[in-house]
This record gives sequence, C-alpha cells and structure tokens, in this order.
Amino acid sequence: MAGTGLAGRVVTGETGPMRRGLVLIVCAQVIWGLSPAFWRLGTEIPAMDMLGHRVLWTFVTVLVIHLVRQSLRSVHTAARELRTLALEALAGVLIGSNWLVWVWAVTNGRVLEGSLGYFITPLVSVVLGVVVVGERLRRAQWAAVALGAASVIWLTIDVGGLPWVSLFLAATFGIYGLIKKTVNRPPLDMLTIELMVILPLVLVFLGTRLINGQDALVSASGTEYIVLLGSGLFTAVPLLCFAGAVQRVPLSVIGVIQYLAPSTHFLLGVVAYNEPFGGGRLIGFALVWTGLAVFTLDGLRSVRSSGQLTGWRPLGQRGQVG
Repeated sequence: MAGTGLAGRVVTGETGPMRRGLVLIVCAQVIWGLSPAFWRLGTEIPAMDMLGHRVLWTFVTVLVIHLVRQSLRSVHTAARELRTLALEALAGVLIGSNWLVWVWAVTNGRVLEGSLGYFITPLVSVVLGVVVVGERLRRAQWAAVALGAASVIWLTIDVGGLPWVSLFLAATFGIYGLIKKTVNRPPLDMLTIELMVILPLVLVFLGTRLINGQDALVSASGTEYIVLLGSGLFTAVPLLCFAGAVQRVPLSVIGVIQYLAPSTHFLLGVVAYNEPFGGGRLIGFALVWTGLAVFTLDGLRSVRSSGQLTGWRPLGQRGQVG
C-alpha cells in the first residue's frame, strides 16, 4: 500500500522531513564523535571544573532556548509531578557523572576506553531491558550480549584489571536511557530538569573555587575560555539535533547511525592521539563489534519480517553524552 512503510513515505511526499531528520542525526553524531578534540583543548582544566562549567553553561543555553520559545511553563508543569521529578533527579546525577568520567578519560589519554563504553552501551541496555522491564530476547540478541561480556572479560584479562571507564560510561548511560524511556516528556524539558537538579551543587562548587581564586576561568587561556564558555552550546546543540531527528527518522535507521560517534572516538584515539592499541585490545574490540553487528542485523531482519520500519529500537539510541 502506498501509505504504509518507507515506500508510503516516498509516495506521500514525506521524504523532506526524513531528509532533514537524517541531516540532524548525522550532525549530532559528528559533533559527539569529534567531542574528544574539543575537550582536549582544555587538558589543563581539572575535570571537576570542566563538569561544573559544562552544567552551568548548558543550563544557560537551554534557558535561553526556553525563553525564546516561551516554553518554561511546560518545565514547571513537569517538575510538579513527583515521579517525574524523582526520575529526572536520578537522571541528572547519572548524566553528570557520565560527563565527568568521559571528560576525565578524554583529557587523560583514555579515549579508546571511553569509546568502548559507548560501543557496549546498547548491549548493557539489552540486559537492563531483560532485568528491569522483563523483555524477552531472541537467540541472536543473547549471542550479542554474550559477545559483549566476552569482550569485557578478555580486556580485563589482557590489561590486568576491569576497564572501569568503559563499564561506568555504559552503565550510567544505559540506566539514563532506561529512565528516559519511562518519562514521557519533551527532551528539552527533561534536560532542563536534570540540569536544575544538579545546578545548586555546581554553583556551590564553582562559587567556592571562585572565592578561593581557583576557578578555571580565573587562570584560563584564550582557548580554555572557549572550551568553558562554549561547553553549553557544544552540549545542547547535538542533544537538540538528536531530539529533532527521532521525530522524523525511523528508529532503526537512527540506531545504525548511532555507532558513528564511538567509531569516530576510536579513530581519534588510535590515529590522532596514538593511544596504545595492541593485539589484545584488537581482540576485545572485535568481540564487541561482532556482537553489535549480530544485534543490528537481527533487529533489521525482525523489522523487515514485521513490516514495521519504526518498530525496532536499537538500545542506547536515546541520546548520547559526549
């Protein structure tokens, strides 16, 4: 039928929104993928200072957007719902800690370990779906999870310890995505509430640093000023691009494009930053890449068989934090 599926979109002239959505999701992934290059401009800035300013200026950015759109009332309405407020408070803590560890990893030469975390995230989300939501997995999905677990075990043996940066990033973002799935609110409203929850602590921290003459802005170079003050725009823009994309592009397509960002992280770590990547790491990454390939192909096959292009949601595609 002309009105159903992707063919229906073409016949009914809906390729325009689809094309705009693809542009938005690619822009989001490119910005997230290149984020290590941006954050490394502030290598001398302490990670906690970087996090504080990122939260502060991201909040300022979304506040300006709300003022332009005259949409602050919707944030107030959402914040009055106790369940929403509690979940978004937890989400704020998760996203803040995720940002902190990611920035620390980037500025301490551990981009590869961070990229592995975002590769693992979809598989962590699968496990959360089974344990928390009670979802049932197909054989191929179990195989993908097993390959991801094998990757972590192998890397633990290879390096002599758990890849804690990877596991922390995957776990925090996986749980964050699970929360986002349960809260039915506009992405901009949810991000605003998350930032409002952790903003008081950030203001106390930055205020104390400023009074003691230790805040990063006091001694920042020109480039570091750009990183600190631009961190809000750098954080908000890809999140809003992503939010716009999910309204126009099938989630199955978004899920595949989502791997562009950690792939770019990986290339930057190996090619640009010369991080060590021996045979042991190659085996570990190959295991998780194989798991993701199995998971993605199984999902696409399931979508085709059901005839619903938008019916499959690759896990971990609800937003990224780089």
